[in-house]
Amino acid sequence: MFEDDDEPGKGRRDIEKMPIYKKGWVIFDLADKIASLANDEEEYAALEETELGLLRHHADQLRNDAMLICPKIAGAEGGDLYAIRMENATIIRKVTREVQTGCSGLELWGFKHSEYLELLRKEIEGFRLLFAEWVKTFDPWNYSLDRWGLFNPPGINYDDLEL
Repeated sequence: MFEDDDEPGKGRRDIEKMPIYKKGWVIFDLADKIASLANDEEEYAALEETELGLLRHHADQLRNDAMLICPKIAGAEGGDLYAIRMENATIIRKVTREVQTGCSGLELWGFKHSEYLELLRKEIEGFRLLFAEWVKTFDPWNYSLDRWGLFNPPGINYDDLEL
């Protein structure tokens, strides 16, 4: 995945310089901080065991979802083929939307630091804009036939013969 710059795809250092990659790390750092705060024993000592468990579950899930963003960006950039890039982009979109939903879940279960949730939501909105521009750079004609039919260029069907 991280080959020299004369190979297809981008090198690790090129990927690490990408604004979308950097923003992905900002999102992870915030999610990690939120999960740490949700696991503070003293701060949430008044919650019932079930509520505490749900709060921590949502916080851990938020962190786990955010953790996938940067590796999937790297996978899309390193893979270069349209189907690989789109598959990774689809996962990124899914997990960032799960992070947004997770913020609401944390509020529901009594997370006390709503300012971090608002900051995370703002960072995700900034990420969304970068993401939409990034996906526009994918070349649909740099493809191998996707027999599952999800990520073929327009007019190419899953049952077409490969040329």
